[in-house]
Amino acid sequence: MSEVRIPGLLAWVLALATFCQSASAQEKIVLWPDGAPGAVGTEEHDRPSITAYLAPADRNTGTAIVICPGGGYGHLAVGHEGEDVGSWLNSIGVSGFVLRYRIAPRYKHPAPLLDVQRALRVVRSRASEWKIDPARIGVLGFSAGGHLASTAATHFDDGDASAGDPIDRASCRPDFAVLSYPVITFTDESAMHRGSRNNLLGQDPSAELITLLSNELQVKPTTPPVFLWHTSEDKGVPPANSTLFYLACVKAGVPAELHIYEKGPHGIGLAKKHPGADQWPVQCEAWLRGRGLLSK
Repeated sequence: MSEVRIPGLLAWVLALATFCQSASAQEKIVLWPDGAPGAVGTEEHDRPSITAYLAPADRNTGTAIVICPGGGYGHLAVGHEGEDVGSWLNSIGVSGFVLRYRIAPRYKHPAPLLDVQRALRVVRSRASEWKIDPARIGVLGFSAGGHLASTAATHFDDGDASAGDPIDRASCRPDFAVLSYPVITFTDESAMHRGSRNNLLGQDPSAELITLLSNELQVKPTTPPVFLWHTSEDKGVPPANSTLFYLACVKAGVPAELHIYEKGPHGIGLAKKHPGADQWPVQCEAWLRGRGLLSK
């Protein structure tokens, strides 16, 4: 009788240990504990944060990615474009940090950009604690979160060495970017996602602001390597957004890889139920491996 019960007990103990390990890895970090710049209140949505999905010690590669869920800058799809992605990254030895950034109607530019920049600085400043290589910190975003990730990849600085806050001394430049059916352009009428533009920039933004946040116009040689993917059937954010950014990378000499799958609607996350597009995590993993980001 005891020989029958022990394996079941062991399985339960192992499952509990796995759950506890997973739960402890999901630490929430408020990016500005004393209040975010430009905050209009002190509620949850006024306090941008990251939730850490740390890679298991036995497979940790030292690579980390800040994850920007989509939602048109009006809500955050933190489930299938955040938490699920953190779990997938853990499976390939990458630590994921799901960013809850500030959104409309309470916030417009530059709040989301400040939030993703701060997230990158926080991860880099705590790299030793989290067993992360500070030169292997990327950004990944979906839809409007892809716009935010592309903004992080084109608008960055090396940090302020004289800052009183040690976090602000860290660079906010991502070492690579993964853009998933991203919003990119705010100038091309046939391709832009107007809802994202209105939420981020307002109903009547200046021409200068539109150009500044049309990120296909902001790619430069210092933009980090980029992996992009989209689907031809995407009616929400046309695939031209990805092709515009890809071509800008090619022109600037930035390493870039683009995949456009035939089938699949907008907002499919890891695309597990969409044959063809479901290969993007596999091909992204291969891209990361080819860049040396999955070696221990």
